[in-house]
Parts: sequence; structure tokens; C-alpha cells
Amino acid sequence: MLRSRVLVFAAIVVAVSFPVMAQGSKMTGGTTATASPQMPMPGMTIEGVSGTFLVPSAYLANPGPQGAVCGMPTIATNYVNLGSQNLYMVGITDVLWRRIELGYAFNYLDISSMNDYVNKLSGGAGDLGRDNLMLHHFNLRGQVIEENSWGFWWMPAVTVGVEFKYNDGIQSANKSINKASGGFYSFSILDYDKRDGWDVTLHVSKTYPTLAFGRPVTFTSGLRSSNAAQMGLYGFGDDRSLTYESSIVYMPTDKWALAFESRMKDDPYDNGAPVYGKEHSWYGLEATYLVSNRLAISGVLGSFGNIGNTQADPALGFQVKYEF
Repeated sequence: MLRSRVLVFAAIVVAVSFPVMAQGSKMTGGTTATASPQMPMPGMTIEGVSGTFLVPSAYLANPGPQGAVCGMPTIATNYVNLGSQNLYMVGITDVLWRRIELGYAFNYLDISSMNDYVNKLSGGAGDLGRDNLMLHHFNLRGQVIEENSWGFWWMPAVTVGVEFKYNDGIQSANKSINKASGGFYSFSILDYDKRDGWDVTLHVSKTYPTLAFGRPVTFTSGLRSSNAAQMGLYGFGDDRSLTYESSIVYMPTDKWALAFESRMKDDPYDNGAPVYGKEHSWYGLEATYLVSNRLAISGVLGSFGNIGNTQADPALGFQVKYEF
């Protein structure tokens, strides 16, 4: 099974790479978010791709100079307080031919409070059997259209992507909670189906260099097809949903970027049992300080709604990102 998924991922790499290499010498114009000091330098999402905290950007961070086959890597680490739970992330991306982004992110979710909650629900009969869930993201994105291509100033950057997610822990937690509650509170009755899944994404970004008080504003809109519960942190359901996400980034100075982002979410689990609850859309306000053209520090104030046994309103987090 794992071997077949690796082969599928490799096939997608080849499929995306071929048109990019073939068209690279014909494309004119186009910029990335790091091409100019007056353009927002993309951060890294909590899923390990270029973008704001929650929403990917069509721009690719640190793509390298014109003609570069392989850019230098970008690394980031995040922390988010989600009510009584805590989410940690480390991620890395690299860009090939200035058009293909490879990324990996590791999420560690501290669910010790949920473990205690399940123990209480079961009357002390048992718990989740663990205090954490670990989610791996393997990302591949291709910028199929560069911004301002073919000499059109209005042309946005367009990026498509696939993301394979693997949850290390949800299956054992499901077995433990099923045993503790006699099957009444297991993830299985919520339509939990498996520990891995795929997201397919499409994002469009456009920067207007002097739109607000002579300063740049970047708009991003995107679509996501996914069967993930809470981004995959709580496993994957049977049904896929198509959801919308967007961000607006404004740079009042060359050192500061301010962003608002929203990520619509559809609950893949039909039954909102007490252990899981109902999934809500995510919203965030983000401030980023560009320490240099390599180092950025961000803070986020989010509204993430219900996550398991807790309410992540507000959610507070930060990120440190470095481009080599």
C-alpha cells in the first residue's frame, strides 16, 4: 500500500515537472513573493507549504534566481494554543525550477486534556491510551502560471497542489476509546474511516504594488478538496468536501506584513458525538515582522471553534521562518 502511494506521488512529480520545464523558457514576466522587497515574503502554513498561517499562497517561497534548477530550502516552526490542547509544527520546503514546491511538515497535537475527558466520559473505565496525535504532511505543488505572464499585468499566479497526510496515532486512539466506552464514543461511529488521506488544492494570488496608501496588497483565493477531520489531526472520513479559503496581506512598511485569512471547513463526520463535537471554519489575524530578507517572525490570533473537547476561541500562535 505504502509503495503504491510512493509511486503515485512520483508520477505526479513527473506530470507536473514536464510542462513546467517545457514552458519555463517561454514564460515572460512573473514575480514571486520574494522577488521584490515590497512584496510579502510568504510564510509557511501549519501544513508545510508557502502561505499565511492557515492558507497557502500561489507564490512559492525562496525559489532561487532565474534559471535555477533547485532553490535553497525554507524551514519554519509553529506553536498554536488551542484552548486546552497545543499544536506544534516543524516544516521544510524547497523549490525546483522556480515552479515546483516540495514540502514536508510534522504536526504534534497535545491531547492530554482530551484523554482526561474521555476517561471521565467512560466513568473511569479507560481513556485514549495516549496523550498526543502526530500528523505527517507530504506536499507537492506546481505553479502552473506565473504572475504577469505573457505581459498581462492583471494575470495572477496560479498554483495547484496535492498533499498526502498520514496520522500516526488516531488508529490506536480509536481502538482505546472504543474499548473504554464499549463502542459508544469511538471515532468509528462518527464515520472515521482511515488514518491517511489526500487534499487537492488550487490557489490564485495577485499583488497590487500600490493599492493601499502606496503600499502592496496581496489577495489569495483557493479551493480545497479534502476528507480530513480538523486538517487530518482527527483522522479522515469517507466523504470528500470542496471548501473555499482566502487571505489578504497588506505591507504598511517594508518590515511589516498584516494578514487576514479564512478557511472554510466541512465536517467529514456525520455524528457529532461528545468526544469530537462539530467542526467549525477557521479565521486568523496575522502580523509578520521581516527581520531580514531571510528571517521572519509571525504572530497569529485565531478563531478555530470546536476542536475535540475544547474551544479554540481565541487561538494564539507564533511562527519563526528562515530561508537559506
